[in-house]
Amino acid sequence: MKIGIIGAGRVGCSIGKYLRTKDIELAGYYDVDSAAAKEAAEFTRTESFDSLKQLADQSQIIFITTPDSFIIPVWEQLKELSLRNQIICHCSGALSSDSFSGRESMSVSCCSIHPMLPFSNKFSSYEQLNKAFFTVEGQDAAVEAISGLFCSIGNEVCRIDGAKKAKYHAAASILSNQVIAVLDMGYTLLEDCGFTRDEAVRATGQLVMRNIENVLEAGCDGALTGPIERNDIETVKKHIACMQNDDSDDVRLYKMLGAKLANIAKKKNPDKDYTQIMELLRD
Repeated sequence: MKIGIIGAGRVGCSIGKYLRTKDIELAGYYDVDSAAAKEAAEFTRTESFDSLKQLADQSQIIFITTPDSFIIPVWEQLKELSLRNQIICHCSGALSSDSFSGRESMSVSCCSIHPMLPFSNKFSSYEQLNKAFFTVEGQDAAVEAISGLFCSIGNEVCRIDGAKKAKYHAAASILSNQVIAVLDMGYTLLEDCGFTRDEAVRATGQLVMRNIENVLEAGCDGALTGPIERNDIETVKKHIACMQNDDSDDVRLYKMLGAKLANIAKKKNPDKDYTQIMELLRD
């Protein structure tokens, strides 16, 4: 089954190139930016199309890899074509297949699929897709076909409830994006201690990476260490005091995250009494 891709940005280029490395047949690309479509086609050694109709006529599976705000407009244009027994799939993390309004009355099957992977580079991110975990939701025929496609080339795929797509994407955003804010907060505090930003990043590299590895190996409970886990209230008081005069947002974030950690610590150490430290963090 030939696959056509609408949208020649980072996601479209990455998924297309990845599929090509797995010997999956690709029809090619369409993009409102014809130069981008040609670039993606050259990168994947496929074709670029001048219209949605040309791509649809050559594709049994159509991936929409545009930014979220363009998915519904693209779908509305596709609905005007003579689609027959095709699978339509978008790659938004936040939107569900409900974006494909009117699909029930058409001879198509629709779904959404999302790789748990950041696409930071248009021409190299595909190399990481081999290890990516995908989530999929939508109509049964489309889910079965798209899940089967990615499972056949070695990826893990999990079907989720489309009604929970926003919550799923919030989780992915916290794990992928918001953790960067926490890192930046830590680096800034180290800069206040005399480190340069580069030194702060280098100095804490092993600390950060090992914590992630510990979570993957032992879970959050097993990986948790530090003053809150130890119930060391005096050290936590010092942390809060040293940040009071710098940035009130940092103090609020420290306390909010600390309260989360205290809840994890209670699960890990049910015999310890974390009442005082919880009161401090909620103050």
